[in-house]
Amino acid sequence: MIAHLEGRMVEKSPTEVVIDCHGVGYSVHISLHTFSLLPDSENVKLFTYLQIKEDAHTLFGFVEKAERELFKLLLSVSGVGASTARTMLSSLEPRQIIGYIGSGNTGAIQSIKGIGTKTAARVILDLKDKVLKLYDLEEVSVPGYNTNRDEALSALEVLGFNKKLAEKAIEKVLHATPAANVETIIKQALKNL
Repeated sequence: MIAHLEGRMVEKSPTEVVIDCHGVGYSVHISLHTFSLLPDSENVKLFTYLQIKEDAHTLFGFVEKAERELFKLLLSVSGVGASTARTMLSSLEPRQIIGYIGSGNTGAIQSIKGIGTKTAARVILDLKDKVLKLYDLEEVSVPGYNTNRDEALSALEVLGFNKKLAEKAIEKVLHATPAANVETIIKQALKNL
């Protein structure tokens, strides 16, 4: 098992990097979360996970050890492959995923592209106990996740607004005034839509 790679980054894209380690170039698949944390310098260290299949050996890299551990947890769920786990880590921050799993929020997990109702429920069912044992949920609680946010989003969807646009508008409101009530969130969000 290759635990980490340290070397010179010679290629960089949102889904993959190539790291030169003493003349050998390793192609490493990454999430958008890791991409956003990559340093601007050439020298980089990534914690890795090597997935071995009959037809391919695929190396996944992570700037944070915690993200790699969450990736391995997600792979342990039946029906969640490496590409689905990477999509989840690209869509949400690791601490958000942990918070959603710990609180049993299937809706938030299901909002990730490619995750259906059954997969979201299976992720929570399989990982909730593990997550609660490994992490203090107060430490990883998701900022901005509250019932006011959900009620406001639901109201805007009923009014016919696109869910993604409504979420962005609500996040702007909650960023400016985190303690806003449902009515205030809806009014301010409507100004941004």
